[in-house]
Formats: sequence, C-alpha cells, structure tokens
Amino acid sequence: MQFWLDELRTSVDWIGALPAGFVYTIGIVVVCKIVLVYASLLAGETVWLERRISGRMQARIGPNRVGPQGLLQFLADGVKLLAKEDIIPATADKPIFLAAPIIVFVGAFAAFAVLPFGDGLVAADMNVGLFVILSLTSIEVVGIIMAGWASNSKWAVLGAMREVAQMISYELPLGISALSIVILAGTMNLTDIVHQQEGPIWNWYVFRGPFAFASFFIFFTAALAALKRAPFDLPEAESELVAGFHTEYTGFRFAVFFLAEYAAMILFAILTSVLFLGGWSPGFPVDLSEGLARWAGALILFLKTIFLLGVMIWIRWSLPRFRIDRVMYLCYKVLLPLSVVCAVGIALQVLFAITGLGTDSAFGRWLGGM
Repeated sequence: MQFWLDELRTSVDWIGALPAGFVYTIGIVVVCKIVLVYASLLAGETVWLERRISGRMQARIGPNRVGPQGLLQFLADGVKLLAKEDIIPATADKPIFLAAPIIVFVGAFAAFAVLPFGDGLVAADMNVGLFVILSLTSIEVVGIIMAGWASNSKWAVLGAMREVAQMISYELPLGISALSIVILAGTMNLTDIVHQQEGPIWNWYVFRGPFAFASFFIFFTAALAALKRAPFDLPEAESELVAGFHTEYTGFRFAVFFLAEYAAMILFAILTSVLFLGGWSPGFPVDLSEGLARWAGALILFLKTIFLLGVMIWIRWSLPRFRIDRVMYLCYKVLLPLSVVCAVGIALQVLFAITGLGTDSAFGRWLGGM
C-alpha cells in the first residue's frame, strides 16, 4: 500500500504538496474502511451460503426470497436485528456488557488489515504479518470472557468458561502448525510466503512432505475449534446453554457477535489458503504481480476461500457435537503432540536441505527433502 501512496503523491501535484504523514494516515484509514466493508459483505454472504447448504443437506430449500436466490437475506436479517429492542439485564455489569461486543468485533476484523488478498493487495504488508494475525485473533477471548461475566447469567458464564478453555487450548496446536510453515518459508511475511509457493502445484506448502501435509490438517482442525464451529461448538451449545456467552444479548449487539464469528471464519479460510494452498497462485507458472493479473490472483484466492468455507459448513452439518472432555483430549493428547512432531520434522527437513543431505540420504528423502 505504501508503494501505491508514493505513486499517488508523485503523480498528483496537490496530493504531493501535503505532508507525507497526513497522506499515509488518510490512505490507511481509507483502505481499512474498504477492507472492513469487503469483510462485512463477505461475512454476510457466508451466512447466506451456510443457510443454503444446510438447507440442501436437510432436504429443504433455505432462504430464497430476498434478492436473487436469497442473496440479500443477510441485509433483511440485519435490518430486523437493528429494529429490535436493545435489552440490558438489570443485574448486568453495564460498561463491560456494552464493551464486550466491540472487543470481539475488533479482534475479528482488525486482522484483515494485515491479510493479503492478492499480490500487493494488502493494507499493511508486515514482516511479522502471521504473528500479528494470530495475536489479534486472540483478543476475541477477552471480549467473550467479558460478555459471559458481565451478563450475570449462568448460561453465559458457562459458555464463556468453555470458550476460554477451548480457544486457549487449541491456540497451541494452531500456532505450532503455523510455525511449521514459518520454518519452511524462513519468514512471517504472508506475501513472501505466497511468493515461495508460486509455480507448479507441488510448490504449495501442503505438498512439501508428510509433515507439512499433516500440519495443514492440524491447523484447519484447530482453527475450527478456535472458531467455535461444530463439532467444537461447546461454548454455544444450544441444547445445553441456550446461546452460550451471548445469551443475554439482543438486537444490534447480537448481530455484532454473529458477524464477528463469520468474519473470523473467512479470516482463517484465507489464512489457511495463504499458508498451505499457495494463496493466489493457481498451481502453474504465471505472473500475477501486475495490472489486472493481480485481480485474477485475488479471484483465485477467493475461490480457495469459498472452498474452505464450504468444507467448514459441510463439517458443521455432518458431525455431532463432541463432549467437552473429548474436545480437550483431542487437543492435548492428539493434536498438540502431532503438531510438535511435525514442527521438529520440518525443522529436520530444512536442516537436511541446507546441509545438502535432503536428497542424498534415505532419511532426507523420507522427510520430503526441499
């Protein structure tokens, strides 16, 4: 984005006369607003997509009245929620109760500023982009604790405690499996990670050996748990906890929680595509770094994102909810040890490649030498 702002300052006289800091600040605000609108619209359409897919899986139609094939249903739902009464329980801790949805919203949407949507199509291209995204998504836990505690409801408190236990637990295999890609790429810059996967499809990190392949499934499974998606939706278990941590929320504040959940789904779908599936790379050698080719790359990344969202939705409407003890068992006794093994294996893979043993030894070939 800084490159584009520099081009704008040199090509337009009156913009070039303005202080550089002012131009960059305004540019960042405008781009962030564009990203926010894009993420909000995509999150709304993901709600429509899930309702349509779940309808087909349950032998019914789903929303199909508002707009073509029901595409504008999320706008009707948004207007309905905005028109509803905003109720705050009498015994709630009002300041914390009101602040919780904002914190959850910020944690879900702020990370989009660091996420690349194509080659050069990123609001803030940081060298520690992956670290920033994982850090920002952790903020959501704070908002959920606040929502559960401030509601002064047993259902909300139980849902919040489940979410804290689940999300903090699954952040370990999630972060370690992402670390495996950092070891392979040698950088946390998401744009550079995609550049290293350009070319043939076997350059994608998911195909860089058995450990990278396993890391992909660990990352995706841990992301489902961190997103509270079925079969890991214990914090919102309707049959047990009404609606979990947002039981007492109504109207606009409930809509914020709902929108943040689907925005986080999109965020992790794009991040998974960038880390493991080549990002905007189509799987064959082609230059997508200039002109309209950038937008073609953005379309490729969008299609990969839609595919992963479809998998998330398919899993939700296919599998039953796990018990809480099974959820914790899967994290600490299955995914966490496997993620550590994969990280160590990939580190050995890189070491053997650097020392020239990646293709000269049987062990190096088994590791999937670079």
